[in-house]
Amino acid sequence: MSEMRWHPLLRQWVVTATHRQERTYKPPKEYCPFCPTQPGAFPTEVPASQYEIVVFENRFPSFRREPPGPDVEGSELYPVRPAQGVCEVVLYSQDHDASLREMPVQHIDRLVQVWTDRYIELGSRPEIEYVFIFENKGDAVGVTLHHPHGQIYAFPYIPPIPQAELDAGREHREKTGRCLMCDIVAEERRGPRVIWESEHFSAYVPFFARYPFEVHIAAKVHLPSLAEMSREQQTGLAQAIKAVGTAYDYLFGFPLPYMMVMHQKPTDGRAHPDAHFHVEFYPLNRTADKLKYLAGCESGAGTFITDMAPEIQAQRLREALARSGLS
Repeated sequence: MSEMRWHPLLRQWVVTATHRQERTYKPPKEYCPFCPTQPGAFPTEVPASQYEIVVFENRFPSFRREPPGPDVEGSELYPVRPAQGVCEVVLYSQDHDASLREMPVQHIDRLVQVWTDRYIELGSRPEIEYVFIFENKGDAVGVTLHHPHGQIYAFPYIPPIPQAELDAGREHREKTGRCLMCDIVAEERRGPRVIWESEHFSAYVPFFARYPFEVHIAAKVHLPSLAEMSREQQTGLAQAIKAVGTAYDYLFGFPLPYMMVMHQKPTDGRAHPDAHFHVEFYPLNRTADKLKYLAGCESGAGTFITDMAPEIQAQRLREALARSGLS
């Protein structure tokens, strides 16, 4: 089963993909399906003995290019749709134990170019309205395969969180005539929450951080998506991602689990003047040995409660980055 069911209370789609119960779960390293295939060894998803970066379609997708019809009949109250779309896996490196933080900027730069290519190609499909690029890293966020990788979901609609940002941006522009994200970046650059910045990007703990040590990377100029980036801006994004990953890994002295998501211009053919490219990181560790759980208030009321001021979080991340020697 792979279908979309409408949630009338929240006015959003819920994807039911029952085949994902069978996806691979934490195999031994010697049976990792994302490592290169070696002669005479266990065959993997990559039929080559070496690679730099690989993209392929997920064997257990939430969305399918040609989905089957829904298993249930919808109604006026409960609409149902086929879950049409594309789900891809992006392998960052052939090194099973690598992470983005450990990779050279030149390699991350190539990864940014791959993300850009996939954004353009998937976004050109008539049924795709939003290309969502993300990474889940670490056991704390439910990762089932530890080989360094991310994912791309090509949605047949604009997901609710990016849509809420676009709605807020539109209202802000109607009131002020300015881009909301441009104003946020300018406000953050004046404050104590910036942890790293370069000519093209700023990385900061937002004033409104919900997750512990949450960091956003945002373009300093109004930049709708990966597709509009210059080569210098692509390299700048690679540098920013490496800097944030380095700060995280030096914060507690171990690779910090996180979710990384990219918000950018939808691909539904509309103008979207308020889309402003940015990356959001959501770690779950509030201390080295304590996790932030999305419990009753967060999950049931939609209100996040944080245990540490964003200004202190930013200070600790700056200190971690200083200890790493990366500036």
